[in-house]
Amino acid sequence: MAAMTKGKESRQEEAQEQDPIAREIMAWTFLSLPQISALSEQNIEGVQKKLEEFLNFRHIKTSLKEAVLLDYYVSGFWWAKEMDFTHLQLSGFMAILNFLLENLSTKHITLEDNIKELGRAMAGIGESHSEKSGGLDFFSVDQAKAIISYLKISLFQHYKLYEYLFHKPREELVIGDENVVELVKPMDTLFPAPLEEGISYDMYSSFIALPPESEVETEEMNQECHPEGLQPETESLEIDPMTGFTIEDVKSVLGQVTTEIIGSLQTEINEKLQMQEEAYTVRIDKLKNT
Repeated sequence: MAAMTKGKESRQEEAQEQDPIAREIMAWTFLSLPQISALSEQNIEGVQKKLEEFLNFRHIKTSLKEAVLLDYYVSGFWWAKEMDFTHLQLSGFMAILNFLLENLSTKHITLEDNIKELGRAMAGIGESHSEKSGGLDFFSVDQAKAIISYLKISLFQHYKLYEYLFHKPREELVIGDENVVELVKPMDTLFPAPLEEGISYDMYSSFIALPPESEVETEEMNQECHPEGLQPETESLEIDPMTGFTIEDVKSVLGQVTTEIIGSLQTEINEKLQMQEEAYTVRIDKLKNT
């Protein structure tokens, strides 16, 4: 009996050494048994959080790739859990999911070739003495059929979409909006500028608005140069503009100005009267003709 057991083990070891796919599946380096045990104790939300931690997904809300991969593994694990797989079977099934996805993402394997790789990995299931065992002997034939059916409706059915996810560059669309905002001007005066329905600008500029800074500086400089009580003599002297003119000079100047103004008005009046006379003449001629 012991000899038969040793012979079976030696045949399995030789088959695994000859088949690199078997070694890759049997490694189970994707998720360890303690991690599988921790996932089995969680509900669907807990499984998602645990897988985010185990797979080191930090940008689920902003990275499409991480979100798709997380959904891929969470859906697969939850399906296998509902199939009442053991921890060893769960670990092997998650290794199969990772194995097929790695073939697509890193090795660029086509759908047909990936199905062949799956067939080689699942070879020997249900056979007691198989030299081509892929190392998944802990699955039954019915479980293997269920796994294949699940892969058909998950990875294989959407294979082109997964290829696009891994191998097609996507444009990053930046959506923005430009808004023009008018800022309030700084308050340079003590009072705001008048509105259209408020006081007139003349009253505002005369009695409310402060003078420009240049005028204020000029007044300050004048006050410094000429203190109160010491104004220049030119300011204190009032010059009469009529000095040097007699009354007759003023009368003659006013007469000339009046004559010029009246003469121009008379000429303008005569021109307007002549135009009206011509207009009336034309109207009278039209009435006569009719």
